[in-house]
Amino acid sequence: MSQLLLFNKPFQVLTQFTTNDDKSTLADYINQPNFYAAGRLDYDSEGLLILTNEGAVQHYLANPKFKQEKTYWAQVEGEMTDSALSALRKGVELKDGMTRPAKARVIDEPDIWPRNPPIRERKNQPTSWIELKITEGKNRQVRRMTAAVGFPTLRLIRYAIGDWTLDGLQPGASTLIDATLNLPRSNTNNTRRRTNGNRSQKTFKQANKRTRR
Repeated sequence: MSQLLLFNKPFQVLTQFTTNDDKSTLADYINQPNFYAAGRLDYDSEGLLILTNEGAVQHYLANPKFKQEKTYWAQVEGEMTDSALSALRKGVELKDGMTRPAKARVIDEPDIWPRNPPIRERKNQPTSWIELKITEGKNRQVRRMTAAVGFPTLRLIRYAIGDWTLDGLQPGASTLIDATLNLPRSNTNNTRRRTNGNRSQKTFKQANKRTRR
């Protein structure tokens, strides 16, 4: 049994605990010692971030090799078309390669909190909301995918990672849960040897750096 901290990251918060500037970080919201982010979420994106105090769990959740499906809600500029959705479902060519096929559909505007500050809206330019499910983690991938098919993202919220969602979590709120994970045996054994006994904070800081880009 592992403990996971589900956190609803607000807009313009860094997914790290320290910074050299005045930007808001996880330290402003998270008080659990030795918990570090399993993966990343861009500064200008919102939504679900999972933190853990186990190196093996961090690796499992953050590594695209294990294909944890991530669900995003994106508000895009313009009225989304069937042809654009079809392109997202097939995979989009980006500068760093082709994306895996995604699950994409138009959704109604979700019942969520207002963003502060709000997005810039053009008086004569409509917007659409789409749900996009991906199993990889290229840098700023969702934003680049929607832009590649002609619909720039205005607001981006990660709703779910696997079966975990941000339901019931307001921005800045977190909840600690118990989870049973079927971790790869070799990864689990190696991590146990490396972190047997009291796990050092240094170990998790190093792991955290590897998952951030």
